[in-house]
Amino acid sequence: MRIVVVAFILALAFVLPDRANAAGDETPPLPNIDWSFEGPFGSFDRNALRRGFKVYQEVCSACHALQFLHYRNLSQTGGPEFSEAEVKAIASNYTVQDGPDEFGDMFDRPALPRDKFISPFPNPQAARAANGGALPPDLSLIVNARPNGANYLHALLTSYEQTPPADLEIGDGQYYNPVMSGALIAMAPPLVDDIVEYSDNTPATVDNMSRDVTAFLAWAANPHMEQRKRIGFQVMIYLVILAGLLFFATKKLWRGRKWQQPE
Repeated sequence: MRIVVVAFILALAFVLPDRANAAGDETPPLPNIDWSFEGPFGSFDRNALRRGFKVYQEVCSACHALQFLHYRNLSQTGGPEFSEAEVKAIASNYTVQDGPDEFGDMFDRPALPRDKFISPFPNPQAARAANGGALPPDLSLIVNARPNGANYLHALLTSYEQTPPADLEIGDGQYYNPVMSGALIAMAPPLVDDIVEYSDNTPATVDNMSRDVTAFLAWAANPHMEQRKRIGFQVMIYLVILAGLLFFATKKLWRGRKWQQPE
């Protein structure tokens, strides 16, 4: 019976909301968005993921990498689910260095679905030099790395327009954003209305783009979330049935017998 209890606890770990991994960290009050992917039965909105990828590709990828994703991940079940042809076309827009060739030389070629997302900078030093000394964080796990990650990221992207306090000193290359610790951030406001054009005619407002790119980055941090939740739910059903069978088997086994205290 102890094995059943342990397995039940492990099954719960599969289906508990992903925000639990950030417990214990303090964050400023954040608007609570009703994300489709939260909760034990949550799932990703495929259209939102596709729009979010477009925002990342056309805006965020100029500074931020996704080093843990491969282009082929964009076609996997549970993600944006682009077709293989679409993924090949997306990857071919980027160039990677390969080699050596038969002469021992390195060469450039178009990226392939098997390649990792191309970083905008060759190394951290180049990234700092291009961003006034600030190092843009990799976004692969950003939603998991921040407390209340999805709500935090959405709030961060939509809070630039607020008026800074009169006593706040803002230095060169800094911007006021109350969501940030210290209320100052080195990243300029990345989103403005209609900075991208959605193919499904969704209005490209700052709020919509923030929601979409947040959903995409939530998937990037948890690409197997739907499969994990599905397996966890199946395991829980199995454990309930198993617990019932064990209960009735034990009851039948001990029927008519009396428990005697050892002398």
